Amino acid sequence: MNDPTPGAKLSRREAIALLAAAACLRAGEAQAGPPALMLAQPYEPGVDLAQFGVSEKYDGLRGYWDGQALWTRGGEPVVAPPWFTAGWPAQPLDGELWAGRGRFESAVGTARTRTPDAAAWRRMRYMVFDLPAHPGTFRERHRALGALPFGGGERLQLVQQATLGDPAALRARLERTVRDGGEGLMLHRWDSLYRPGRSPDLLKYKTSLDADARVLGHLPGNGRHEGVLGALLVESAEGVRFRLGSGFSDAQRQRPPSVGSWVTYRYRGLTEAGVPRFPTFLRARPDLGS
Repeated sequence: MNDPTPGAKLSRREAIALLAAAACLRAGEAQAGPPALMLAQPYEPGVDLAQFGVSEKYDGLRGYWDGQALWTRGGEPVVAPPWFTAGWPAQPLDGELWAGRGRFESAVGTARTRTPDAAAWRRMRYMVFDLPAHPGTFRERHRALGALPFGGGERLQLVQQATLGDPAALRARLERTVRDGGEGLMLHRWDSLYRPGRSPDLLKYKTSLDADARVLGHLPGNGRHEGVLGALLVESAEGVRFRLGSGFSDAQRQRPPSVGSWVTYRYRGLTEAGVPRFPTFLRARPDLGS
């Protein structure tokens, strides 16, 4: 099915197909859990860079294509227009739903809307970087990805990998990417297998450290924040609990992320007890579920 022209309304046939797809996803939502994805650890100096492929870290929504439908990292269905996924391979893909540099909120909003906005989806790309079901190494998986008959045109794009031989070249690549509006870099060990969960074979390299945490509670504010949120009580993926009290706008303090939801925070390293130093709220993460 072709991408509709800008401003065009869905045809009756397209509308029926879209409603059917949405119904199927809703029917399977209750029984679908989060996909078993490979997750990154922070990059630290001392890594043998010759063993890693390096690519841009796309600031979007992690998307898992199971061969028939799209899912978020949290296991929620993504209701994309039928033309967006037309021609995609009938095998699992791991990638990022991306609306362009600096457009994270737009990507999340587009992907989480149950009635797709065709104009918004025309700005989206699915940046594919892995083949979860392939038994080979990342080098073999990347080669197999390049050989797939991608039928999605510009909507489906293979993330390009490069090997950088020394830390200076890696740092220069990071600075150039960030200067151009990118979020950072990803490093993927060439000889690694696809293993779900946090892995030293997949690294993220950014100008600042960040991580995700689940909201456990709202702590009241004092002084100028009296009557609104003072801090979030959160728990990291490692089970460490701490207060997250800075980085919020006035509007966010009045309507803070809900208990049970996930947020991303910046920090400056860890204490000996594993508690983030100077954590600062960055943004809500509705794509991670609750």
